Amino acid sequence: MISILVVDDTIVYRKLVSDIAESVPGVRVVGTAPNGKIALSRIAMLKPDLVTLDVEMPEMNGIEVLEHMKAAGLGGNFLMVSALTTRGADLSLRAIELGAMDAIAKPDGAAISRADFQAELRARIENFARRSEIRKILGGGQARPELASLPLGARPAAGMAAGTPGGAAGAPPARRPTARQACEIVAIGISTGGPAALLELVPALPADIPVPILIVQHMPALFTASLANSLTHRGKLPVKEAENGEVLRPGRIYLAPGGRHMRVDLGADAITKVLRVTDDPPENNCRPSVDYLFRSVARQYYGRALALVMTGMGNDGAKGAGDIRKAGGEILVQDEESSVVWGMPGATVALGFADDVLPLSRLAGEIMARIR
Repeated sequence: MISILVVDDTIVYRKLVSDIAESVPGVRVVGTAPNGKIALSRIAMLKPDLVTLDVEMPEMNGIEVLEHMKAAGLGGNFLMVSALTTRGADLSLRAIELGAMDAIAKPDGAAISRADFQAELRARIENFARRSEIRKILGGGQARPELASLPLGARPAAGMAAGTPGGAAGAPPARRPTARQACEIVAIGISTGGPAALLELVPALPADIPVPILIVQHMPALFTASLANSLTHRGKLPVKEAENGEVLRPGRIYLAPGGRHMRVDLGADAITKVLRVTDDPPENNCRPSVDYLFRSVARQYYGRALALVMTGMGNDGAKGAGDIRKAGGEILVQDEESSVVWGMPGATVALGFADDVLPLSRLAGEIMARIR
């Protein structure tokens, strides 16, 4: 049984989050708290496996709770729940930097519906519960403290060990040209657990990377702007939200704006590559969509693209990875053990489109090895 403490300053959200959490089998809400100060005392008393933590609260906010826990040398698993505002997005990214597992936005009636919020929160709790059960099994029936902050997954993908090429059992790799061409672009698709993963990956990339990098991260608009700023400050490369019509340049990272698609097109001279930001219909219930980006990359960089499919719920990006691979490009997949949710990466492996399955800690080095 997984125990959860729900922390929010409004009774409406305490009730909503509690109801969603308790709809997951094997999960029990052991308490609630209206602010950070009370939350700290209840964490000490109840020792919950997971805390859902509101970002902005009176008395003590979510950031202050995390700072207190860190200063005291205390561990814990925290999932941030934030209002869809610029301040809420900025604080959520700060929380992830302090060690929170992930952050989701509260419904606002427009960009984020109540159904979206329920699906996102339930998925994260389900995956946390599954991960915890795996750890208990590995630990001989008890959850070991040293495993408390490890990411989801302790099982190798069926038919594939991390770091080995090929597809899952029964899924042969797609046919592709044998001659390897110079890589001219890196495209990344990522979702649940993405901000924390990108905050590790991007700072590990060198300033002199000779190609542009495109990222689709499933997030609301205000959150992608905050993520771009955070990645710029943490890493060596400039990161920005993509703008319609801008020319792609090496050594820069372009992030699809939340709620809008991003693709690569030819410029007016039929040589230059430019970005298009569109409001085309969602794909795989996602906008931005990884498949939408990957298809354009396959078309515009035939045989000269490297794509990464990283942690995320669902299967967005798997078919697009196939397009890139069939065009002669290469596909790296984040492994299950280092992924918060092995949905998108697992779907790519199952279709046989992965050239290598690697832990998050090795992806930056592998990117550089394959583009030079």
